[in-house]
Amino acid sequence: MAGLHSSSRPTSSSASSSQVLTSRVLLLLTLLLLSLACFAFILQWRGGLTDPVSRWSPDTDGFPGMRSIGTGTGSAMQNSGSGCIDLLGRSRSPAFPYFKEWKFGFGSDLKPKICITTSTSAGLEQTLPWIFYHKVMGVSNFFLFVEGKAASPNVSKILETIPGVKVIYRTRELEEKQAKSRIWNETWLASFFYKPCNYELFVKQSLNMEMAIIMARDAGMDWIIHLDTDELLHPAGAREYSLRQLLSDVPGNVDMVIFPNYESSVERDDIKEPFSEVSMFKKNYDHLPKDVYFGNYREATRGNPNYFLTYGNGKSAARIQDHLRPNGAHRWHNYMKTPNEIKLDEAAVLHYTYPKFSDLTSRRDRCGCKPTKEDVKRCFMLEFDRSAFIIASTATEEEMLRWYREYVVWTDKKLNLKLLRKGILTHIYAPMAIVQGLRESGVFSSVIESAMATLSKEKFLSSVESNNSSRAAGSRERSSRKIGDIEFSHATARRVLQTEDSFNADASAVPPLSPPSADDFQFNVQQPYHLSQ
Repeated sequence: MAGLHSSSRPTSSSASSSQVLTSRVLLLLTLLLLSLACFAFILQWRGGLTDPVSRWSPDTDGFPGMRSIGTGTGSAMQNSGSGCIDLLGRSRSPAFPYFKEWKFGFGSDLKPKICITTSTSAGLEQTLPWIFYHKVMGVSNFFLFVEGKAASPNVSKILETIPGVKVIYRTRELEEKQAKSRIWNETWLASFFYKPCNYELFVKQSLNMEMAIIMARDAGMDWIIHLDTDELLHPAGAREYSLRQLLSDVPGNVDMVIFPNYESSVERDDIKEPFSEVSMFKKNYDHLPKDVYFGNYREATRGNPNYFLTYGNGKSAARIQDHLRPNGAHRWHNYMKTPNEIKLDEAAVLHYTYPKFSDLTSRRDRCGCKPTKEDVKRCFMLEFDRSAFIIASTATEEEMLRWYREYVVWTDKKLNLKLLRKGILTHIYAPMAIVQGLRESGVFSSVIESAMATLSKEKFLSSVESNNSSRAAGSRERSSRKIGDIEFSHATARRVLQTEDSFNADASAVPPLSPPSADDFQFNVQQPYHLSQ
């Protein structure tokens, strides 16, 4: 018995030691897991880990197509912007993550180099979002032919400080130079001469595009696009949401890329900032099955003259090359050949058409036509513009608002949902998110602050006086004549060049065209181009 008891004591001691060891191991494992959890929490809190759910959220440092463009580290922006308060009352440097400074990589050697040219009278509230949205898309240079509000010193002097932006004023000297240009001396644009309003604008745009081609070549650009400041490019279909990526995927033998336009479908009558508030658009005929387009034509038109309120033939990008010329505001051409063009099946131009109620009166105030059905034909090419001008010129404020709600605003939620399901209407949020991000992070206010800091008060006032006197003469001259009424030989102006380099010189310019109507099944539409082809 004594032997038995003595032999059992080591067994009991061994079991006790095993329990202690197990407890210690469990304790160590528990402490290790808690330590790892705390470490992971600290890393996540400090931004050291990437959350897959928010990978493409505005809080990340990368945006599709933009990762290789910005070369700065943001220190320049932080130093220059320290202590500044943006429009939202924030006192920190801009947090817009896609670029670290609002120069947006201007002057970089990334390819292809893309420029946009426009003829505009818009103010900063429209032009700044338009410029910087396209900078995010990869556009490096802008050629702005300015008039009206855009040419005022408070606007133009700020635009001139933005890297990559060239401002060209419509002076008498510019008009005299354009009166001697090749376009003015040919016939393909002649049917638009000596007419007011939209026709006059169309001629100006074409002449400005001709000059922009030379500027683009001198600046080493690869592509040129003509765009209005109420239009944003939507590079859908590319591997990344980037115009640079989209155009880099275009085959080298392609001379021109056509972007079908989508038209904004505003859901309210109190829109103030269309780029930040509008997300619903009506798709172009080229991006819809024919049976869907024609089968829902009447509902989609809602009693208006056509499927779109205004034009439906899109805009285009042209590769910079010899003998390039514009072919109206919507297309490009070449004096020596018929350009090889493609039409993209997903990318589009988002046209913000009459998005604000005030657009009715602003268009009216720019034209001096009589509000009659006959006279408006001299001023406007498209039927809806004519109707809008007459309403804005003859109706009361209350009647105008009622008309605007009926023909422009999409208030029928049931119809909207039906057309969304059919694919005729679509929501596009990327431009809205980008513009909102730019605005909230203080990019626009930083541009204005930087411009005002660069121009001392005395220098600013002297430049104002100089520019006003220079443009006043041109304004007085233009008040008594329309573009092109400059004294020079009409026989020379209307000659048709017979040289071998005037290929299709007498082909008429492509005007803004309405989409095909329900009765027009013979409409000649080029098949869209797939990037995978």
